[in-house]
Amino acid sequence: MDDSDEQDRPLLSEDREIDPDAAFGGKNGRRELEAQLVAKLDARMSILILIYVLNYIDRNNASAARLHGFERDLNLTGNQFASVLSILYVGYLLMQIPSNMFLNYIGRPSIYLPACMTLWGLISVSTAASIGLLLLHSFVGVMYTRFFIGNLLHLPASLTYKFRFLISKWYTRRELSQRTALLSCGSLISNAFGSLIASGILDSMEGRLGYAAWRWLFFLEGGMTVVVALLSMFILPDFPENSSNWLSPAEVALAQRRMAEDAGMDEDLNFKRGSKAGLFMALTDGKVWWLAITLTCIVTSLSFNAYFPTLAGTLGYGTTLTLLLCAPPWFFATLAGFAISRHSDQTGERFWHIVTPLLVGILGFLLAMSTMNALVRYISLFLMALSYAGFIVYLSFASGTIRPANKRATALALINVVSSFGNIAGSYIWPSAWGPSYRASYSICVFASTLGILLSFMFRQYLAFLNAEAERREAERDEPKGYRYLL
Repeated sequence: MDDSDEQDRPLLSEDREIDPDAAFGGKNGRRELEAQLVAKLDARMSILILIYVLNYIDRNNASAARLHGFERDLNLTGNQFASVLSILYVGYLLMQIPSNMFLNYIGRPSIYLPACMTLWGLISVSTAASIGLLLLHSFVGVMYTRFFIGNLLHLPASLTYKFRFLISKWYTRRELSQRTALLSCGSLISNAFGSLIASGILDSMEGRLGYAAWRWLFFLEGGMTVVVALLSMFILPDFPENSSNWLSPAEVALAQRRMAEDAGMDEDLNFKRGSKAGLFMALTDGKVWWLAITLTCIVTSLSFNAYFPTLAGTLGYGTTLTLLLCAPPWFFATLAGFAISRHSDQTGERFWHIVTPLLVGILGFLLAMSTMNALVRYISLFLMALSYAGFIVYLSFASGTIRPANKRATALALINVVSSFGNIAGSYIWPSAWGPSYRASYSICVFASTLGILLSFMFRQYLAFLNAEAERREAERDEPKGYRYLL
């Protein structure tokens, strides 16, 4: 071959390093396309925040109704109100993992999630309607409604992890915490808006059309949920591999490339064949169980949320003012939660962003235990609400620790199932007999939160060990750089 032939020969892959971003117009082109993709995605995902707010409002409206005749009308005594709260988390436990596997299989969250949400809104309405219309004015009646109507449909809090699984399929680990924070802040802000909405309904709807005000609370809030859920069917995205209806081919390819690069390995995008394998991997991974047990402790320490209006009621004010006073702590917690999780994203650090809010929450518990002074106890409510920021970052910690995606779907469901036992147990640690000081209740929360911090620290040390081992293998065997756990 002469020199001219050598010069005219096109460069082959072995002659030069192929630019992995060439298909997207090079690094600058990829950067612009990625910004466009994330902007489109953020616009569509924002509907999840509104859905999340309404879901939590529906879930927690029994706490507000308690201040306005809910227990009296249903003749609830002793721990029966706690059972009404906890039964919500019992029925769907059996269907949580199969439900997430089914979502993974069909690959159409834009249909499945709004359908779940619509049914959940109807369940909320039926909680008041069926009790009233069927004359089930009893503990058995409300338990029947909340379990057989609600939980046989396995929909309530399971939406939480379905939403988080959906965003984990689109955003990289460094983007995930901030988006999870925005989503989870919906649960915090829902406590604020839920209290404000409840104060208006309970104060103005008593006796309308023959219904008690607390029944109208379920009617109106459940109805709002149904309307928003139906609209979201036209907004929510599906998974990256089947979203060509609103993304260009280049954006679809980039969305898949981003997730494969972030995982440090090529993940199987055909999840329909990976559900059973994902279930097996999740059940046999000790990290998943450790995350689940730790989150159970944290969830138990946050059980005050379901009784927040009751705790605010110990300040000595009337129903309307008590509900209004519930809002500021949650507005504060929402802003703090977003700021903390965003900083966690920017720094790539998780552990201290989890532990610090939990320590602040422990301070709030200790203040509430120490005095009956109204001002000090109100300040303690702000500190307790702030502990939710640690819960938010922990959820991102869990999502970023589990891979591949088919395993993550099942693992997040499993973590949700196990941690829900914290909700069930937490419903019973606030009996009226322990009030108004609730010192024993706060003591349990301090213990649960401390245990959660200890377990988180041990898990962090284990992930640091795995990262160090990966670096050692790469240095000794000249392996390509693999997955790194954020600490």
